[in-house]
Amino acid sequence: MSTSRDDFGIAIRSALLQKGTRQKFSLFVLILISLLIFILDASNLKPIKVLRSIFNDGIYRISAISSSPIKFSSATKDFFVNHIFLYKENEELKEEIKKLKKEQLSSTYLQTENKQLQEIIKLEKETSFTSVGAKILLDKNSPYLNSVIINKGGNSGIKMGMPVLSGGNLVGRIVEVNFLSSRILLLNDLNSRIPVMISPNGDQAILTGIGKDKPILEYLPKNFEFNSESKVYTSGKDGVLSSGIPVGQVTFDGNRIAAMLYSDPNQIVLVNVILQKETDNEAN
Repeated sequence: MSTSRDDFGIAIRSALLQKGTRQKFSLFVLILISLLIFILDASNLKPIKVLRSIFNDGIYRISAISSSPIKFSSATKDFFVNHIFLYKENEELKEEIKKLKKEQLSSTYLQTENKQLQEIIKLEKETSFTSVGAKILLDKNSPYLNSVIINKGGNSGIKMGMPVLSGGNLVGRIVEVNFLSSRILLLNDLNSRIPVMISPNGDQAILTGIGKDKPILEYLPKNFEFNSESKVYTSGKDGVLSSGIPVGQVTFDGNRIAAMLYSDPNQIVLVNVILQKETDNEAN
């Protein structure tokens, strides 16, 4: 038995002798510290509990700090993923809003055009004229020459000299006819001259275009006077235009007497070309 103990002691001493002095001392100190910590941990002394609590708090704080980069990288990743998703969703919403705005504008335009077409149809039903509706294709306005091209021509029965109405009021007459299109000379064109009658006195005059919005009234009777009731109509004396078509209101343009047209030639989009009176059809 004693021989075994001696052998064990010899083995330990041999192991210690194989290391340096500093290594031996460090191992011994570590063993003592381990034993001391074990003894202190097993005791219920208050200072030991406080120290253990502080020690544990320190370990927890260090663990939390060491794990922060992982949490931060995960949160950063989630942030960028969400940001990219929101950006993409925002772009899609912008495109959808643009599309809806275009559809709304298109719908508004169609409603406006439909309203104008209804007015043309209403005019055809309520007046004693046989007319054909047409749309302005091209505007040939210049400082003094004002004419427009419409999408109806000889194939629709349109002929030279036929009056053209917008909203039931005269805006010009046909001066060129093609098979699928026609040209309208507007009332404010420098070459436009039509005979008119002024109510309520029935005074006769010539409505002459001067390249401005208000054509002037020429060859009026001497001492001509007008008021708010003075209105201009076609007289029909040229044998081309029908009589009684509304033209405008008598007014002053500088020092000249002119007509404020009921339908602005610069704003027309849809027109009615008067083909002939119904009474003419009945006579034929």
